[in-house]
Amino acid sequence: MQRHFEKELEGLKTTLIKMGSLAEEAIGLSIQALLKQDAELAKRVIDSDRRINSLEIEVDNDIVDLLALQQPVAIDLRLILAATKINNDLERIGDHAVNIAESALAYCERRPEEPLLDLPRMAEHTQKMLRDAIDSFIHNDPHMGSTVLTVDDHVDELNREMTTEVIRLMRKDPSLIEGGLQILRVSRNLERVADLATNIAEEVIFIAEARVVKHHAFEEGLTSPKRKPDEGLAKPKENEGAKKH
Repeated sequence: MQRHFEKELEGLKTTLIKMGSLAEEAIGLSIQALLKQDAELAKRVIDSDRRINSLEIEVDNDIVDLLALQQPVAIDLRLILAATKINNDLERIGDHAVNIAESALAYCERRPEEPLLDLPRMAEHTQKMLRDAIDSFIHNDPHMGSTVLTVDDHVDELNREMTTEVIRLMRKDPSLIEGGLQILRVSRNLERVADLATNIAEEVIFIAEARVVKHHAFEEGLTSPKRKPDEGLAKPKENEGAKKH
């Protein structure tokens, strides 16, 4: 019975890793579609979202089976509880990839001359956060997860700077409004992906160390031995859809 449970648990983790790989690929391709103005690549991202949605349902079913038929405790229970949240986060990342791909399509149709400003740099930071969050889950590495948390504020700042600059350009030249709105949409979606990557990293820390780092839990003394109390924690987001706890 124990061996069967361990096999099912490993299967759950494998499916989540597969889902994470697809979500990471979708984000990368959607960004490429925008930067290269590649409509076919954007359509590929949109079509591939069905696979991520299918895996989300598969993980949900596996979690229900494990909880209903087994009696997981300690780290096994933490993994299952965290998997529920990570599963949802990865599905939402797939949705944000679709949003970026749709903006890429709109951008391709216009063939605009206006620059993408700091979007490439913001995309690079966001992709690294997502890659590190998924790797930290694969390797059960809470210290790698902690590094993800330290980058989130930087992505937030880039999003704020992007918003300010795009609004300034649109006011200066109304012909840039349509393209500017698409840039703002992409920037907002990247910021949300960064938040979701932070969520995943927080769950890795919870699995590995039984520590809750959400909502500034460090103020209650739940700090990492390798971080100062005021380092590496993302600010809670108040906007809807940014983070789910």
